[in-house]
Amino acid sequence: MWVRLPVHLASMQVVVMPTMLLLGTLCSLGDCMTRGERHRLRDQVVEMFDHAYQNYMDHAYPADELMPLTCRGRVRGQEPSRGDVDDALGKFSLTLIDTLDTLVLLNKTVEFEAAVRRVLADVRLDNDIVVSVFETNIRVLGGLLGGHSMAVMLKEGGRHMGWYQDELLHMAKDLGFRLLPAFNTSSGLPYPRVNLRRGVLGPDTRTGTETDTCTACAGTLILEFAALSRFTQDPVFEIHARRAMDFLWEKRQRNSNLVGTTINIHSGEWVRRDSGVGAGIDSYYEYLLKAYILLGDDLYLQRFNIHYASIMKYISQPPLLLDVHIHKPLLPARTWMDSLLAFFPGLQVLKGDIRPAIETHEMLYQVTKKHNFLPEAFTTDFRVHWAQHPLRPEFAESTYFLYKATKDPYYLEAGRSVLDNLNRYARVPCGFAAMKDVRTGSHEDRMDSFFLAEMFKYLFLLFADEEDLPFDVEDYIFTTEAHLLPLSLSTALPAPPPNTTSEEELDHSNSDWTCPNTRLLFPDPAYPRNLRDPIRSAVDKSCPRPSFLREPGLGRAPLRAQDFMANNPEHLELLARMGVSLIHLKDGRVQLVQHAAQAVSAVASEDGVRFMQEMMELSSQQQRDQLPPRAVQIISHPFYGRVVLTAGPAQFGTDLSKSSTGVRGFVVVAEPYSGCGELANAGLVQGRVALLQRGQCMFAEKARHIQRAGALGGIVIDDNEGSSSDTAPLFQMAGDGRSTDDVTLPLLFLFHKEGNILLDALKEYREVEVLLSDKARDRAIFKGEPIPGTLLENSVEQQEEQDCSPEESSASVPAPSSLVDQSHISTVEVDQSTLEETAEAGPEAVPGAERDSEQGEEPEVDLNSNSQSVDALLADWREDLEAFKQMEKDEL
Repeated sequence: MWVRLPVHLASMQVVVMPTMLLLGTLCSLGDCMTRGERHRLRDQVVEMFDHAYQNYMDHAYPADELMPLTCRGRVRGQEPSRGDVDDALGKFSLTLIDTLDTLVLLNKTVEFEAAVRRVLADVRLDNDIVVSVFETNIRVLGGLLGGHSMAVMLKEGGRHMGWYQDELLHMAKDLGFRLLPAFNTSSGLPYPRVNLRRGVLGPDTRTGTETDTCTACAGTLILEFAALSRFTQDPVFEIHARRAMDFLWEKRQRNSNLVGTTINIHSGEWVRRDSGVGAGIDSYYEYLLKAYILLGDDLYLQRFNIHYASIMKYISQPPLLLDVHIHKPLLPARTWMDSLLAFFPGLQVLKGDIRPAIETHEMLYQVTKKHNFLPEAFTTDFRVHWAQHPLRPEFAESTYFLYKATKDPYYLEAGRSVLDNLNRYARVPCGFAAMKDVRTGSHEDRMDSFFLAEMFKYLFLLFADEEDLPFDVEDYIFTTEAHLLPLSLSTALPAPPPNTTSEEELDHSNSDWTCPNTRLLFPDPAYPRNLRDPIRSAVDKSCPRPSFLREPGLGRAPLRAQDFMANNPEHLELLARMGVSLIHLKDGRVQLVQHAAQAVSAVASEDGVRFMQEMMELSSQQQRDQLPPRAVQIISHPFYGRVVLTAGPAQFGTDLSKSSTGVRGFVVVAEPYSGCGELANAGLVQGRVALLQRGQCMFAEKARHIQRAGALGGIVIDDNEGSSSDTAPLFQMAGDGRSTDDVTLPLLFLFHKEGNILLDALKEYREVEVLLSDKARDRAIFKGEPIPGTLLENSVEQQEEQDCSPEESSASVPAPSSLVDQSHISTVEVDQSTLEETAEAGPEAVPGAERDSEQGEEPEVDLNSNSQSVDALLADWREDLEAFKQMEKDEL
């Protein structure tokens, strides 16, 4: 049935929680999880939270975040800079504040009271430090407000927090005033950064020169700022946040009703015109709907509905969500998706649009199954684009909301997989470590505060019964950081003056005032399964790419990039018609430049855009065609598999991807270290893994020398000081120009930084055992714990699935968003040989392979030199890709 909903507080809970299927019906299909199993998983969530939280308190507090590999706190200025990512850190015990309301939800009232006392005693907000307005708002201001809400609730219950006198709220108001200077712009959009002590403008602020901000950065303030105004009875905060929302709405593209990713805070011009629901925009849409739920203002819902209709028209291609250009929304802006869009199925549940939520969530679930975690970005055929995973909670969030709406036990199993993967692959002795590469299982020394703020809330709620909760969550709205704000705030303060948008501009036909009874809409118990099965099959068979996932509307360009030849006059003429010119660079590469205004027609200009996008993908073929990375896993005491180093493969020798167990052995430094002659310590090398230094001879020659000495395998360490897999593309070792069939052992390549980690371990522990494999193995194997007998077999099967995926490279090059902007110039650089060979079957040699033929005197290895410790090197790991940094910059 359909129910007419008046706009008042009582109706809001009806809007956010539609009911889809009876649990009994689903259980009759044999899919039901027992109550005892749910409780076991609920308790496991609590144990995992305790492991993360206690290690932060023991090893990191009062630092902002825990570094779980080195068991110490991350203090800004004391660790190597990670760029914009560090703008979330303000020397205000970020993780503790971000975790306050999680403690209450997990029934840790005593710990919550102690944590509040610590915050009040230790945390200072007047630090002379530049922070992200966006991150400080959602994490710190939201954390203080969520903590205040919990403290008030507990105090009113009469059993705890009787001493509390709104101290957290006073801190929140202080912080709110420290953020307000960021709004000193003509547009009302805030600067992206602010100095907590000195504001924005002024010679000592070290900020205020920025001109751009992301849409989410400016549009994800209204919940926290409005709550602060309602709590304190001071409207100034809500007025500023509302003005920013109004400005973004006014600057939407009027034909498509979409917003771009980055905007100039002074002029209001869109800097990046690509539009999606992931990084850079995501929580703007979220806060429009949730502002209506929290504040009861119809205008927010009307705006959200108009945006949502455009999202479903242009961006949503179930089960995919693909970015488009705001001015030409039928033209895709890229062929990959980022993991932040995983929140969107949960938002669709709040909207009441269940079917696309099921479809997109299923696609994300299958990608998670394929790679254990959601990669930071993945292609439309579900292959890795950016391989990092910083333990993001968005998939768990959507899983919880879908279970809440449907009671389908399928989502309990999805939640179980999240728990299992976190424990199997991310858990370390000092907490949980972010994944540096989901393909190899290597770690980053990083545990972001949002892991404690969000992940454990949603997982606990997924498995808990109502009687397990200390309060009714239906009385609260979750912010984007999962902080809890009471719905009663809608009556706490009269709304500020109405927004400037006229009612005539709003299309009321998109406004949904009713909530569907989805049980009647979808009476077939097999309905969700029928939606999921084709998507599961598509991901499982993602090579070749399914036809229904090809981007619609692209048409067939007159000249395709794969057919283009730089020495073909006809092709050059076609390029000229599309406004594309060709420039030969001194280093032998060819640069293609598109001047859209020089195309002979608008249609030819669009053809040029498509050609440039295809050429961007073609130019990244070097990375996509590479062999996948390998793993060097230190498995001896005290590492037990916790340290995994990303290694480059060789184009000869043992193919580790076809080995179910890999090659394990103790390491020894070859003498000579270069491995370019007969080994003087052949007796020691026999039966071990030889360590070699790059240089002086071919890689294949090194392999032959250690093979003759009886080595099990070899690891070549780069002699280029400072090189690291963090910043350099994957390195492949080529042969020597003749047959290498005689080489039968595995040879892997480590960059200098990763190699020094291994050398330092050998210096400190003398006997160091490693596993050379295609990907990291379960650590339980190395601790002697019993594991399922099929574990290694499953690992092999997973790799076989991935072997058909040559595109799984973290160095894929995305098409720049500026391609669609007719006022911009698009460029792409490719090798001349690539252009000349694209029309042929392809080069025999794998692009990117390098031969080691440097000349020079043989260096001596000194394992007693003053090299950094293993912990210090681990702490010095940086972000993997500049492109990934840019994505996080957009989000920040």
